[in-house]
Amino acid sequence: MQSAVNQADTAWMLTATALVLVMTPALGFFYGGMVRAKNALNTMMMSYVALGFVGIAWALFGYSLAFSEGGPFIGSLRFSFLHSVGLEAKGTIPHILFASYQGTFAIITAALISGAIVERMRFGPYLTFVALWCIGVYAPIAHWVWGGGWLGKLGALDFAGGTVVHINAAAAALVLAVVLGARKDYTRQAIIPQNVPFTLLGTGILWFGWFGFNGGSALGASTSAALAFANTLFAPMATLVVWSLLDLMRTRKTTAIGAATAIVVGLVAITPAAGFVSPLSAIALGGIAAPASYFALLWRARTRLDDSLDVVAAHGVGGTVGALLTGILAEKSWNGVADGALFGNPKQLAIQAAAVVATIIYSTVGTFVIIKVIGFAFKLRASTKEEGIGLDVTQHGEEAYSRGEGAILVTADGS
Repeated sequence: MQSAVNQADTAWMLTATALVLVMTPALGFFYGGMVRAKNALNTMMMSYVALGFVGIAWALFGYSLAFSEGGPFIGSLRFSFLHSVGLEAKGTIPHILFASYQGTFAIITAALISGAIVERMRFGPYLTFVALWCIGVYAPIAHWVWGGGWLGKLGALDFAGGTVVHINAAAAALVLAVVLGARKDYTRQAIIPQNVPFTLLGTGILWFGWFGFNGGSALGASTSAALAFANTLFAPMATLVVWSLLDLMRTRKTTAIGAATAIVVGLVAITPAAGFVSPLSAIALGGIAAPASYFALLWRARTRLDDSLDVVAAHGVGGTVGALLTGILAEKSWNGVADGALFGNPKQLAIQAAAVVATIIYSTVGTFVIIKVIGFAFKLRASTKEEGIGLDVTQHGEEAYSRGEGAILVTADGS
């Protein structure tokens, strides 16, 4: 018997969809505050344009490949161009609402990648990349986990995107950072954040939106949504406390950038576990994620890897910790689905590890192929001169902050 649309569930999912959509502009502020002033608009635009280019790619092909019936690795083209996606029930909400909600996930996942290649990637190739990546990398992995694919059938637990969103984006970010190479000033001079309050503002709005990200992944106004909502509250609190203590022990100072990063790491880590673990376990998970990402970030800073805004340390390490700890801390008495290793089911940890490894491998290979193909057609990286001037002017013909008289003007030919 076909389920009927439930008004309460629909009302919550309308709200959750709007909350997740707001996360992408919030990410723009989070990232935009951490770059130099001459690249602030370009960095923010990398998030904002994903709303259009990834969103349309999702509507035309991505949703169908992720969520239509198909094989274990990819869906069919049945829902392409949103064909047969209407007001009929999908679970207890309208099908078009489910597709829209999932689209907001695709958008922010692609936008997350930009943090690794800010201040040096040309804008046109970036637009091409995020649209193709949504279809070629994000949609298949979403199908594996949530669309009836092989990882879902294996029993992998990913409530709201530890593998699909965060590990996936981090693997792609690492590939792009390596392919593009470091910024010309990297390790040669201090690269100072231009507006830390922007980053704090973005963090606060991200946390607010994350309640829709995790709570909405229950797909209804249910006890599962309430659990995910509470865990999204508690886990980042624990990460913030542990991160601040680590800062105090290491430098005797707690930085605003560190606090913002800690909150995001806690949110990332709880994402795969949000509806599967108890609130006390969520606090433990958030606390454990802090040192893992903290020391990964310190290690990266001593290398030649210019992952500019530490996507790998925050989303890759945080997402991996969260995914694996889901396999340990999951508790059937709270989730009604499965126990983890701590509660008598060690097999779950092995399944979680398999999901992490599979996601990293596919995202790495898929991203490399896409960026190399784009690189044959377009110049990927801004020139040294363009980097020196700043990508705001050279890619957009605008500046975040007016310089008054003597401001740089850009003519039609880009001179």
